Amino acid sequence: MRFVVPPPMQARLDEYDGYHRASGNELCHFFGVPSIVAGAGTLLGALPFLTLETVSITAAELVAAAIIVFYVISARALGVLTGALLALLVALGRNLPFVVGAGLFFGGWVLQFVGHAVYEKRSPAFARNLLHLLVGPAWLVERAAARLSPSR
Repeated sequence: MRFVVPPPMQARLDEYDGYHRASGNELCHFFGVPSIVAGAGTLLGALPFLTLETVSITAAELVAAAIIVFYVISARALGVLTGALLALLVALGRNLPFVVGAGLFFGGWVLQFVGHAVYEKRSPAFARNLLHLLVGPAWLVERAAARLSPSR
């Protein structure tokens, strides 16, 4: 499956792709990025923002909502799918014990750095452009969709 993405986001995805050519690094990212997102859900979920009756809104929901808006605006259908997966991972993270979420978050980052040091032999893309911290999940979704699609 190939997503039609507006040129500015496509340029970001292409640049990010250039930092992720080694299959070992890609594998580290397929495990590491979701772990980071779920772990961030746990960590940010510990920061309450607003409680109404039985509903609690934390920094996790606020940050996730802002990122989802970014994805939908900048990547259209890819952004909708990426945003939905991000929301699921954050919800999962919100329900994990704090120590488990923290372990996922920090373990995910270790995987990222191992992937770049061992397989890619190149610094992470976010070292050049912090916006790549948001591009990574969309790149993974695009990559997974391409791999799951039948070849033409």
